Amino acid sequence: MHPQTNLTNHFLIAMPNLADPNFFHTVTYICEHTDQGAMGIVINRPTELSVSELFEHMKITADASQPAEKTIYNGGPVEAERGFVLHRYDRDWDSTMRISEQVAITTTRDIIEAIAHNQAPEQNLIALGYAGWGEGQLEQELADNAWLYSPASLDILFDLPTQDRWKAAAEKIGVDLNLLSTSSGHA
Repeated sequence: MHPQTNLTNHFLIAMPNLADPNFFHTVTYICEHTDQGAMGIVINRPTELSVSELFEHMKITADASQPAEKTIYNGGPVEAERGFVLHRYDRDWDSTMRISEQVAITTTRDIIEAIAHNQAPEQNLIALGYAGWGEGQLEQELADNAWLYSPASLDILFDLPTQDRWKAAAEKIGVDLNLLSTSSGHA
């Protein structure tokens, strides 16, 4: 990895021609990017699972005011049964990794219980699974034009409707995905 190409706290935007069904038209928030590889959470792939079903599965009784329709995302193809919560950083939970000054990821039950009782950061995104790349893999995929990347923004991450995130992340760097060719060539 080139020392200046650290994509932690960036969006990885699938190019229109990326045919892998796990990543077709996705935006992945990169949580960690080192010489050993990268890890991220897909932020625009909703699942059929409701938050109330998640609470029930985890045997957590939620407050009646907790919205049962909160979206649970498919965070990626790796460890699809494991839960991750991206959230505005407010404090360290039992297992929190701070990604930036404003964003963290937590993987422990305590934050899910806090969400159930409206005691977690208001801006949060629950995902099952993650996206992972081995040493040099993401760099090669970038060289192969499979991805664009842009600095992350909290509004796209937490506020924008799911279906708008892919185009908005690309527009953040001045790219209109509708104008990109779905084939590539080399001169």
